[in-house]
Amino acid sequence: MTDKKYGIGLDTGGTYTDAVLIDLADNSVLLTAKNPTTHFELSRGISLCLRDILVGSKVKPQDVELVAVSTTLATNAVVEDKGDKVGLILAGFARHCSLPVVSTLYIDGGHNIQGEEDTPLDIEALVQAVTDLKGNVDAYVVCASMSIKNPAHEMVMAKAVSLIDPQPVFMSHEVSTRPGVKERAATAVLNARLRPVMEDFLMGMQDALVALGLAHNVMIVRGDATPMPIADTPRQAASTVASGPAATAWYGLSFAPQDDAVIVDVGGTSTDVTMVRHRKPSLTSDGSLIGGWQTHVDSVQMSTVGAGGDSHAALDERGELSVGPDRVLPLAMATRIIAPSEWLGRGLRSRLIAISPDLTEQEAGHDPVLVYLYQHGPATPAMLTSHFQLAEISLVSHLRDLVKSQFAFETGFTPTDALHVLGELALGDKEMARQGAQVLGAACGMSPEGFAQEVLTRLGDKIEAAILDHILMAEAGKTLAGFYPDYRHHPVLDIRFLVKLPLVGIGAAAPFILPRIAQRLGTEVVFPEHYEVGNALGAILMASGSKG
Repeated sequence: MTDKKYGIGLDTGGTYTDAVLIDLADNSVLLTAKNPTTHFELSRGISLCLRDILVGSKVKPQDVELVAVSTTLATNAVVEDKGDKVGLILAGFARHCSLPVVSTLYIDGGHNIQGEEDTPLDIEALVQAVTDLKGNVDAYVVCASMSIKNPAHEMVMAKAVSLIDPQPVFMSHEVSTRPGVKERAATAVLNARLRPVMEDFLMGMQDALVALGLAHNVMIVRGDATPMPIADTPRQAASTVASGPAATAWYGLSFAPQDDAVIVDVGGTSTDVTMVRHRKPSLTSDGSLIGGWQTHVDSVQMSTVGAGGDSHAALDERGELSVGPDRVLPLAMATRIIAPSEWLGRGLRSRLIAISPDLTEQEAGHDPVLVYLYQHGPATPAMLTSHFQLAEISLVSHLRDLVKSQFAFETGFTPTDALHVLGELALGDKEMARQGAQVLGAACGMSPEGFAQEVLTRLGDKIEAAILDHILMAEAGKTLAGFYPDYRHHPVLDIRFLVKLPLVGIGAAAPFILPRIAQRLGTEVVFPEHYEVGNALGAILMASGSKG
């Protein structure tokens, strides 16, 4: 019987799930694993990583003392504007409140700063509000003024909502005890929106861990770089929005070449930027700005941009190129799809929709679009619009719901494909990627190589701007986008920035993307050992209370 104790770090991202096994006695890395994230069944990709670790190391599950998890699924859901449809009911707060909800309804109620009832709760208006929202939302948020002093009105509101419409209800006083109605409401709304994402994640994680006998001590990394029991995740989903960046920061402070550094995690869906100052992660002092909304979620100071290796590179109907924020499966990685030369083009022909591989005909039968895909194979939104005679906006919204529910997936041209075209990457089918570049390049007067290079340039521009914005916000309280949004293309001024701190790259795509950016910023980029699974390693080092 061995006296050794081991720890496993897991990171579930939008594209890959990573795992790392360490000896807890000295934090030495014994084995790493990487497998595609299986969104249609999260437990599959997680199980494959864990099995690779256990089989490859011959470590017994009972000798694994701690499992630590980080994830960017919540971050990606915010970036890609995914999640539940939420109805917000505000009591005693009449000012306009713009948040990512289906509707915000205002009623009388609330308490004063002493916790005394300011205005009686308008039950009739509350009942009408829920009646109006019923059938149009997946969850509710109730928020009353000064509920941090007296939550009585929120508790009555939550009970009334559940009696009329038995959907999940989130009360703002449960997620924050700080003053600030708008920020508290925003935090509760994000928890509500992200609930299904994190419930799917929790279910997949638990299924995998229980099956392998690893479920006894599992922690998830919160955005403030502290661990939380994974069972608490669904009701506190917003606290995991910066889970990936927090693990990124911990990895960075463990392996950065200097006391101060910029840590850049290039994933498939998004790129996260954090900073390490004096060998410590930089933390927010008054809550995080998430998706453009100020919240009461404490986290590492981070910036997230919807730009990564699998960002969708698409031409609109006018031939204008955009890269991200949507993620699609790269053409080079797609299997059993139509050759891009037969369908790829501008606008609604920029992506191909395919049914998820494990979906049966019976499971597809509830939706006419899924039935069509099952019977006829993959199709572009243009083909589906023509067949169903649907308005573009209705179809796009419906397809988004199908992808969110993991009934279907999308494929299109990405920076990963661009790297295949340029011969810098050889993980998939180069011919599929080249066909895509040839079609899209011809549509805007470029060679396949020229188009591929332009896609990488656009991706680099977005990541460079995110790095500069993050540093400027941390150092000066302003962003470059707010100060000079079009600085790269000014006809008179040539504005350039040099960064004195080194970049630390994390993620499998980082070596292909960051050297160009570091050169433009006049700095160096380093890729410490195990950079390709940096978040998984950061998670277990943080949870075990070590910095390496």
